[in-house]
Amino acid sequence: MLKKITALALFFTLLFTVISCKKDVLPKPASYLRLDYPEAEYVTFKSHCPFEFDQNSKAIVKEDKDCGYSITYPKMKATIYLTYKPVNNNMKQLLRDAQKLTYEHVIKADDILEQPYINPEKKVYGMFYQVDGNAATNSQFYVTDSVKHFVTGSVYFYAKPNFDSIMPAVSYVKNDMQRLMETLKWK
Repeated sequence: MLKKITALALFFTLLFTVISCKKDVLPKPASYLRLDYPEAEYVTFKSHCPFEFDQNSKAIVKEDKDCGYSITYPKMKATIYLTYKPVNNNMKQLLRDAQKLTYEHVIKADDILEQPYINPEKKVYGMFYQVDGNAATNSQFYVTDSVKHFVTGSVYFYAKPNFDSIMPAVSYVKNDMQRLMETLKWK
């Protein structure tokens, strides 16, 4: 009986020694999620509304009320909301509302970059806002002809606003928004 206990003790000691003698564990380098999106292909979106623009062919455009549109990116869980307002001696109020909408995000934003847009040939004038940080929207714009038409656009992601994790999608949709703004034409 003593031989069995000694043999078992020796076995467990040997087993413990073999198991505990591992190589040193090295930390793995940080890795990042790689999100690749298809190359954007643009088509002209035309409707009964007083404007047209280029849109990504992968996006789904749905008309809302009063010439407003929702441009959805299902794989990215993002939507660009376009709002149209006619100008009726209310240009100051429309500009104030568009700027107020952007600067409401200043609490969560790290920075708000303003990029003016002027195209006298098409009579399209506006501002593109890039909102950096964990704000609800990362890009917004407004365009007008200063006489009859005023369009605003903003993108929202249906995910927790963690800028680092959605940055590739933010960049992709931001490029589409800039293309939309730069190709917008009044009818």
